[in-house]
Amino acid sequence: MKMWSGRFRQGLDPQFESWQRSFDFDRRLLRYELAASGAHARALKNAGILSADELISILQGLRQIGEMANASKGLVEDSEAEDVHHFVEKQLVAGIGELGYKLHSGRSRNEQIATGLRLYVRAAIDELRNRLAEVCAVLTDRAEQAGDAAMPAYTHLQHAEPVLVAHWLLAYVEMFLRDADRLADCHKRLNFCPLGSGAVAGATLPLDRAFMAKELDFAAPTANSIDATSDRDFVLEFVNDLSLLGLHLSRWAEEMIIFSSQEFGFVQLPEAYSTGSSAMPQKKNPDLLELLRGKTGRIVGNATALAVAMKGLPLAYNKDLQETQEPLFDAADTMLALLPLVAGWMKAVQFDHARMNLAAQSGFMNAWAAATYLVNRGVPSRLAHEQIGSAVKLCLERNCELQDLTLDELLAFSPAFDSSFYECLQLPSVLAIHDVAGGTAPARVRQGIAAARGKIDSLREEVHAHA
Repeated sequence: MKMWSGRFRQGLDPQFESWQRSFDFDRRLLRYELAASGAHARALKNAGILSADELISILQGLRQIGEMANASKGLVEDSEAEDVHHFVEKQLVAGIGELGYKLHSGRSRNEQIATGLRLYVRAAIDELRNRLAEVCAVLTDRAEQAGDAAMPAYTHLQHAEPVLVAHWLLAYVEMFLRDADRLADCHKRLNFCPLGSGAVAGATLPLDRAFMAKELDFAAPTANSIDATSDRDFVLEFVNDLSLLGLHLSRWAEEMIIFSSQEFGFVQLPEAYSTGSSAMPQKKNPDLLELLRGKTGRIVGNATALAVAMKGLPLAYNKDLQETQEPLFDAADTMLALLPLVAGWMKAVQFDHARMNLAAQSGFMNAWAAATYLVNRGVPSRLAHEQIGSAVKLCLERNCELQDLTLDELLAFSPAFDSSFYECLQLPSVLAIHDVAGGTAPARVRQGIAAARGKIDSLREEVHAHA
């Protein structure tokens, strides 16, 4: 029996009936539907709609449905169920008889799906933040293992200045920690309970909404029944957060692909996450990294699909909202699968620190340190910049580096030079000069590693508090 068929004189067109069903994808909400139904049943008992015995029977029936789902590893099947709500009602009636129909008293599928989706996104956020903590921990471990190894940093993809390898890796830790914070913000905004909102105007029975919210660990009931049943802001925000996380992962992947090329040779691709060519025997291809870039586009596409689906909808519930579920599920599944692979890749990858160090000592990456040397000797910054630029031009003509110029040649550019200049051009000196909070001086990077570990520990504590 349909949940709505009483006023209809004609059955649905079979093709349309099959096409409009959502059970094939919203059955993943079953555990959340069962939890919400349990909270609603207890509220019905408190309101005098169910007796104590009826509540016990309904809760036992819901528990049996959950056990059945667990036995089938969530792959429940029903060729007739319209959606997960219809499925639960059918199973409940099959298990406990017509008493099962009483569970729907005072509620609507509109509030049910709004609640189930919030519970699903909330759980996904907790799991994603846990997996982000693992990625950040692996990056931080690799940063610490890199010690004082240096590499070129780039601006405009051109040699800029030397930095510690650890400093470079910690840059990604900061990105991913911001992503974890954004997900926490989304968690905070979505954590309100729609149960008791009815179809649009609020429940028709005196249900204790605060009680139901507390039963499901929501902060409070939603404030407006119209908004509660039609709101999918939390879905859009969540998937947009995943888009930004994907963007950061894609930037990471792109750098690893570039640095693993023979032209750079900084990164040795882990074979466990690479494949070869069916034609060229020598090839080792960065498949995980390339697929990650492609799947980021997929997540961004899901965010766009959600925005387009929502942009013209009047209040309150419209069937269009069914189309917000698959982009949500796909984006969450994609990211949940990606993050453990990223952590595994980072554990396995090898860096050629010797080659990175060598690259960090050529290409005039000590030029700003050279200009700073002059500034520290009283030369105005703009003039120091000009004088070192002229020295670089001479080096380009002679195919040499700044440290290859003689003192007499340097004095032609500025009388501020003396023999101490050559020491400031050495890699340790160039790194050490960036001795500011957030800089690449070794002592500052060690502070950064310790700070990152503290942030990761705090993130894990927050996740475990929600578990």
